[in-house]
Amino acid sequence: MNSARRLLQTQYFRCLAAAPNYRASVQHVVFAHPPRRTSLSQLQWPRSFHGSPGCSQNRPVTTAVGQGGEKKEKSLVTYDELFEQVARDAKSKATFNRVVDIFSKRDVRRRGHVEFIYAALKKMPEFGVERDIAVYNKLLDVFPKEVLVARNFIQRMFNHYPRQQECGVQVLEQMENYGIMPNVETKVLLVQIFGDKSHPVRKYQRLMYWFPKFKHANPFPVPRDLPQDPVDLARLSLGRIANDLDSTTTVYQMPSTDLSETGEEISLPHIVGTQSPDQRSLLAKHNPSRPVFVEGPLPLWLRGTCVYYYVLRADPPPPEEKVEEPCDPELFGPGQSIFYPLVVDLALDRDLGDDYSFDVDDVEEGVVYAMCMTGQGDQATLGRWISGLQETNPILGQIPTLFRLESGPRELQGASETPRGPDIEAEPRTMEHEPFPEEEHQHSQGMKQ
Repeated sequence: MNSARRLLQTQYFRCLAAAPNYRASVQHVVFAHPPRRTSLSQLQWPRSFHGSPGCSQNRPVTTAVGQGGEKKEKSLVTYDELFEQVARDAKSKATFNRVVDIFSKRDVRRRGHVEFIYAALKKMPEFGVERDIAVYNKLLDVFPKEVLVARNFIQRMFNHYPRQQECGVQVLEQMENYGIMPNVETKVLLVQIFGDKSHPVRKYQRLMYWFPKFKHANPFPVPRDLPQDPVDLARLSLGRIANDLDSTTTVYQMPSTDLSETGEEISLPHIVGTQSPDQRSLLAKHNPSRPVFVEGPLPLWLRGTCVYYYVLRADPPPPEEKVEEPCDPELFGPGQSIFYPLVVDLALDRDLGDDYSFDVDDVEEGVVYAMCMTGQGDQATLGRWISGLQETNPILGQIPTLFRLESGPRELQGASETPRGPDIEAEPRTMEHEPFPEEEHQHSQGMKQ
């Protein structure tokens, strides 16, 4: 229509130039259809260019100029420093929750929440909240809700928001390391944050499946809170080592302080020992001409605490001194039950498909007669333990005792500094390799110079 109108206008202008009599008619035809006016809203203006967030990082950062011409640069405070600033007075659960609340209220979009959660997981043992399920749920609440949920199977297949999902799995892994069972609130938070088909929710399902199965699997559970008293801790440790329920634990010396002849205060360590009736009978049958040995320190881990103990043992007897005890004939009589036999002379460690062409040489070890735990691993303290054992084992007065002490967590005293009893001898070859404290101190000073 516009092109036809333009052709008609051109023809009438030609006629107007040729015949002036038709000017009125031409004006009537030309202005019968006046040109339409276009409003400002109908005009198409060129759109402005929208830059990415990375472009704004390249722009110079404006700095505020204070009095005296000094520039005040705005620097980001790390999250580790945030924990230190808030918890200057005391580190507790209340201060930890306060730091989390400060970060949550700082920004609605929770920018930097992944870095904050990683820093919080690292700081949890310092605040003593590494075993609190409420604190873990509060950390999960830092994630933005319904933003990280996958909307379709393609996003779910390509691991939607991988850094956030990995951070959520790390929170659950730390709960697993400390043996914390998730609750219903943990599941609700994970579903709101990541969705029901995400990796953190699958990790939660695995924890809820395996944790109840292994919760009571250990027949000798270690208490969560270990006793702070060294004597009670020694009783607990020796009770776990001793395999005999009839063994008795004896406290030979309580920790105390005493005054020496020169007037100096001497701290006496605790000495706790254990021995069973079978060990006493075996020690009574020991050959007095063969020595017994005090060996240690040997480590024992109770959760995150390492304690050390010492044993009184003997070398295995030579073949000519071995005496085989005859079996009781009543155990093989006709009165023995077929279904519940008292003695079974079968090689239960072998099967029909096993290879009999080779044999394993079993290393024979000596008999352990007693065990003890003490605050100091020197020869004088262990000598008091041997003296206490002589009250229930008089044969120790006839048996020579040798010390095989290794370098442990504390400095061991030399053989010349410890008093020797009439029945206690020091093994010279084991004490030659242990440096005296004075010589070691002089050597360290020489190295520093």
